[in-house]
Amino acid sequence: MSDSRRRFLRQSALLSAGWGAGSLLHTPLSARTPRIAPSDRIRIGAIGVNGMGWANLTAMLKANPETVCTALCDVDASVLDKRMAALGKDFAMKPATYTDHRRLLDANDVDAVIIGTPDHWHCLQTVDALQAGKHVYVEKPAGNSIAEVRLMVAAQKRYGKAVQVGQWQRSNTHFRSAIDFIRTGKLGRIRMVKAWAYQGWMEHIPVKPDGKPPEGVDYARWLGPARTRPFNPNRFHFNFRWFWDYAGGLMTDWGVHLVDYALLGMDAKDPLSIMATGGKMAYPDDAAETPDTLATVYDFGHFVMLWEHAQAIHNGNYGRDHGIAYIGNNATLVLDRNGWEVIPDEGSKETFEKVKKTDSGPGPHTRNFIDAIKNNDTSRLNAPIEAGATVAEVCQMGNIAYKTGRKLKWDATRRTFDDAAANNLITPTYHNGYKLPRL
Repeated sequence: MSDSRRRFLRQSALLSAGWGAGSLLHTPLSARTPRIAPSDRIRIGAIGVNGMGWANLTAMLKANPETVCTALCDVDASVLDKRMAALGKDFAMKPATYTDHRRLLDANDVDAVIIGTPDHWHCLQTVDALQAGKHVYVEKPAGNSIAEVRLMVAAQKRYGKAVQVGQWQRSNTHFRSAIDFIRTGKLGRIRMVKAWAYQGWMEHIPVKPDGKPPEGVDYARWLGPARTRPFNPNRFHFNFRWFWDYAGGLMTDWGVHLVDYALLGMDAKDPLSIMATGGKMAYPDDAAETPDTLATVYDFGHFVMLWEHAQAIHNGNYGRDHGIAYIGNNATLVLDRNGWEVIPDEGSKETFEKVKKTDSGPGPHTRNFIDAIKNNDTSRLNAPIEAGATVAEVCQMGNIAYKTGRKLKWDATRRTFDDAAANNLITPTYHNGYKLPRL
């Protein structure tokens, strides 16, 4: 496959996994009227603007005419140059630029920040932003470990600012209406919930030699608290998702979005036990570390939740490459980003209409974030840090079960496993002089 084709597929995956910014660009500033008084502006700084950070920023500027971008931060100078040019052309904005997020947080003309850096930076930068008095819109997953997301919850409670996690499906109409239908009880007793992501676009990642970072990249800042390693293009930008030092693979990439709604529909939080099996079965010899094939089983006592992901396969459950299925005694509700439908169980005489999506992407989610800021009311948030922490914990439990290779029991009171090796994976080890924040 050509490099251009591969880049196209990766961009398509980004748009699918987290929506995208394309529809927001090439929009003249006049389209964002009415004019907003300077005193009513909400000034946005964006940290990490190569992928979803940029998608979130442009969605926010488009959906919220009272917002203005005053600061950009990225460790890659070429990314900063590209984003500055786009902001000037499409939004008539010329923010200040930084390579160190702490300098951006020192700025007096930033009210809220978007954090779109790799997962291993989310906790540090969120806590830093809260301590600097900024509101936070942090990309999912909330953190890269169970201990980190707990700390983020505690930091929000201490500093009181709004923290919205980028689980944007929580602000989309058809997702919310699906939950309303589940609450009617028409499905009957729900004993099993399935969530899955079959990612046919994901090809193997060829092994590449280490080398020098590209010119203009502050690689030490990119690594941050992760282990020091030589620069490798496979570990940089988009593909960081498939390496344990920086992220949790498909379990915490797509899984966070879909498991979130599985838990929300069942009003569930803590499983009793977790077990997982899988591995690198599609491309066993490629460069990625995280499993390309995984099946995880969570026992919640009154229902079972299954998570499945498979790289290089398009055809998932119910003919959908992603989704959530709530399987009840009377019928099954199947939900994905295109809408939802109810499939009656055999013998049922009831018929149900299909519901198609009416909105999509992070635009409504950013609107909800800005609304909470303007009203000084964090209870308005659709995906507050507590919600982001809950699903991040559950997905991390799945990865921990996979890494240990054992069935784990979870003590919801003590917030620990019944396994010493698993408990050792709750708290990350920081490197390069970085420490897990203390409040």
